[in-house]
Amino acid sequence: MDVTVIWAAIIALGLLLYVVLDGFDLGIGIVFPLFPDEEERDLMMNTVAPVWDGNETWLVLGGAGLFAVFPIVYSTVLSALYLPLVFMLVCLIFRGVAFEIRVKANRTKHLWDLAFIGGSTGAAFFQGIALGAFLQGIPMADGRFAGDAFGWLTPFSLLSGFGLVATYALLGSCWLIAKTEGDLQRRLHKLVWPLTVMLLGFIALVSVWTPLQDPLIAQRWFGSGLFWRLAPVPLLVLACAVWMRWAVQSRHHKTPFAAALALVLLGYVGLLVSLWPYAIPQQLTLWQAAAPRESQTFTLVGASFILPIIVAYTAMSYWVFRGKLRHGDTHHYH
Repeated sequence: MDVTVIWAAIIALGLLLYVVLDGFDLGIGIVFPLFPDEEERDLMMNTVAPVWDGNETWLVLGGAGLFAVFPIVYSTVLSALYLPLVFMLVCLIFRGVAFEIRVKANRTKHLWDLAFIGGSTGAAFFQGIALGAFLQGIPMADGRFAGDAFGWLTPFSLLSGFGLVATYALLGSCWLIAKTEGDLQRRLHKLVWPLTVMLLGFIALVSVWTPLQDPLIAQRWFGSGLFWRLAPVPLLVLACAVWMRWAVQSRHHKTPFAAALALVLLGYVGLLVSLWPYAIPQQLTLWQAAAPRESQTFTLVGASFILPIIVAYTAMSYWVFRGKLRHGDTHHYH
């Protein structure tokens, strides 16, 4: 049993669940400007009011796991991406405060709307920038970060930032389709396909740019048997796009969200394949970056108790608050 691989899988799963769960509630803030009606905005926020703070648990889990099991990665990534991560946290703070205060505000409600929009969009953008900078590689010397404070600011990281904003906007719109009805749902259906096309464009750009900027990734993709195993992935992405188009035209309620999840999962699989087996691209493998086996085993015992509890209360909260919301339910959760 390779404890290092098990821990890498746990952290990867935690990050995927964060992207999916917190992604759609950040996405609601991103599409907020397209729906200026106050009652509709109240309804949109209430679709995630019972679950939004619990969604961020997975980000905490991923960070804690990284600190405990891959401390070199934690310290290096934090040093290299200090500014975008701080900006992301500031945005999340503004968004969280807006969530709590907006419902009680009267004269300043429009200001809290702006805080919610800016916080949601900024958090998604800086998460994407951090991801892009990480994929480009972090310079190291003697086991420490050896770059400069603004090394993360590159055309590729900016592309990645905008791509993640589009991803979250699509997830948020599809979630709202599943939770609303009537005229609001009809306008959301119209929004989903342009967002899907935008996301497909970003996927194509990143897929072409990634091997071009990194010869080792290009070698792994095209110079080994891996290419033929990955060949079905673009076809699956195309199939998901056709599925999404059909779901939108047929005015399905839950299918668009399932199609959006499939697109995110395919992109995430491509990302993991590009990174494997590195903890920091082209610098440290998972095993080189890992803590001693005893430490990994000890923390794994704790995780085996904590993970089922997190999964259980997350599943229960979504089950309890399942179903659609209507305008009469606007203040139900506050």
